[in-house]
Amino acid sequence: MITRLPAWVWLGAASLAMVAGMVNVVGYLGFEHQAITHLTGTTTLLGASFAHGDARASAHLALVVLGFVGGAVLSGAIIQDSTLQLGRRYGVALALEAALLVVSVPLFERQQIAGAVLAAMACGLQNAMTATYSGTLVRTSHLTGMFTDLGVFLGHRLRGLPADPRRLWLCLAIIGGFLLGGVAGALVFPHLSYRTLYIPAALTGTVGVAYVAYRLHRGPAGTLSP
Repeated sequence: MITRLPAWVWLGAASLAMVAGMVNVVGYLGFEHQAITHLTGTTTLLGASFAHGDARASAHLALVVLGFVGGAVLSGAIIQDSTLQLGRRYGVALALEAALLVVSVPLFERQQIAGAVLAAMACGLQNAMTATYSGTLVRTSHLTGMFTDLGVFLGHRLRGLPADPRRLWLCLAIIGGFLLGGVAGALVFPHLSYRTLYIPAALTGTVGVAYVAYRLHRGPAGTLSP
């Protein structure tokens, strides 16, 4: 059961899911037509490329996987904890995510796989950054877990078992944010192409800088425990 979810968790989860939705739709609409924010499909394609002996595709897909994992490694090194808690170095992580997305744009425009690798690294960093809050898993770059939790909630309700409505609303907030980001990205992509990524970069960068300013203003005393 979720003991409590303050406003910053709701807003942060939905906003980061929207960022991921926008980044992912750019990956699908771009030259590789490939998911960026999660690795299930990428790993499946990697297996198929191994089976078909396609060395070029295997190398590209493996680099995207390594990029995502590398982003998670960066997140672990920067934040140093898997529990969401105000006072940690989320501002640094968000600013780095923004920088990775900005640098990926010209690489994407030159149709270089390095663009997808850097975008995947940004998403891996983001996904690892939002790990748990009060024992509740919070992932923002993919929706499989959210839809699973939604189904479990409905199954419990059908059987008359206890079900935490706050978990339901958290799932819906993340699903809705991701979907909204996908819609926005798809509408903007025909006009801005890969420069669409500047929008989520601006969002994460602005929030990151604001969060750093908050930490500097509040100091250690500003840390809030879940």
